[in-house]
Amino acid sequence: MATRRKSRDRQRVKLAKMEKESNLQVTFSKRRSGLFKKASELCTLCGVETAIIVFSPGNKGYSFGHPSVESIVDRFLTRNPLPNGGSLRLLEAHRNVNVHELNMQLTQIVNELEAEKKLGEFLEKIKKASQAQCWWESWSRSLV
Repeated sequence: MATRRKSRDRQRVKLAKMEKESNLQVTFSKRRSGLFKKASELCTLCGVETAIIVFSPGNKGYSFGHPSVESIVDRFLTRNPLPNGGSLRLLEAHRNVNVHELNMQLTQIVNELEAEKKLGEFLEKIKKASQAQCWWESWSRSLV
């Protein structure tokens, strides 16, 4: 009877500052992009406005904001619930119309692509069927 190896599962990473400068920069870049991606998903899924500002180990600043970092930071600092809400709603409505139009175009193109694929498959079947019906022509050419 073979003994079964126990897996170590997911290990906890000890949280401490890294000593190697190159590892530190690589880890920062990967984690920064992951953080910004999560913030973007949060904005898309929940419709929230968010801003993230981080500084690299080399003191270079990076930011992500939806709709913009400036508007979110201004709103936070002034504790103003909706700065120029009319224009913000107008911008959101315009964006939604553009997204709707692009989705319609995408749907149309996908439908056209599917129709072309079906036509290509149909033509391929016709080609194979015509080759199978005229087998004697290819056989007679091989004799010559």
